[in-house]
Amino acid sequence: MMLNKTPMYLKIIKICGLSLWFIITVFPLYWILLTSFKPANQIAEYPVRYWPRVFSLENYMSLFSKAQFGTYMFNSLTVALLGSIVATSIALLSGYTLSRFTFRSKGAVLIAFLITQMIPMFIALGPLYQMFTTLGLVDTRAGLILIYIAMTIPFSSIMLRGFFDNVPDSLEEAAMVDGLNRFSALWRIIVPVMLPGITATFIFNFVNIWNELFLSVTLINSDSKRTIPTALNSFISSFNIEWGPMSAAAVLTIFPTMILFSFASKWIVAGLTQGATKG
Repeated sequence: MMLNKTPMYLKIIKICGLSLWFIITVFPLYWILLTSFKPANQIAEYPVRYWPRVFSLENYMSLFSKAQFGTYMFNSLTVALLGSIVATSIALLSGYTLSRFTFRSKGAVLIAFLITQMIPMFIALGPLYQMFTTLGLVDTRAGLILIYIAMTIPFSSIMLRGFFDNVPDSLEEAAMVDGLNRFSALWRIIVPVMLPGITATFIFNFVNIWNELFLSVTLINSDSKRTIPTALNSFISSFNIEWGPMSAAAVLTIFPTMILFSFASKWIVAGLTQGATKG
């Protein structure tokens, strides 16, 4: 029996296509990193240099000397971590309910969760800002965390529901036969099995909150409470763009998510695979 071999020209096309995709994907990151190490007088020089004549840390130093970048990073980490932890915890319970129980309005709840993802945030901005003003939550980190929690719970619940659907009901039934109640069975039996899915959902929430700009610009006015995306936006003015400091800030902004993905890549792949198949 003869095996079908892929023609050489198809392999060449595949390699060339992947190489082109790699260059298009990586080059913007390389250029941001390169610009962050260029002195101000080399950033806009012509002809373009793809390797700086002199490496300089002045852009990074100016972030912490002229701007409160350490404060911005602390604010972003606080908001993203707390918002992701709380949203994932709540979504874990709602996803479990949607997966394990049948009730009359279940379909309506799922549709409502999906509809919230289709509505642009700026449509609800007026009522939302008025409500936050009444509650005294404008220009507070607590208000920003609350809106991020509300924003990420619907889709997180749908994600975790898919993961729960792949965990056999027999695990809980066996645990309850041994004397555990449903809540104890969830936390002691199901959650350890669900760790890849929970990790994938947490990282999804963290990255969305970390990169969110529109709400943070609208609800935060004080410089001491700004998050990193808002700070990056401040480098763009009507007549000038500070490319050097903005590139340095972008590099520092990418690091936390890169570190998170590098440590949790195994869990992410396992979680997404688990949620994509029906057990």
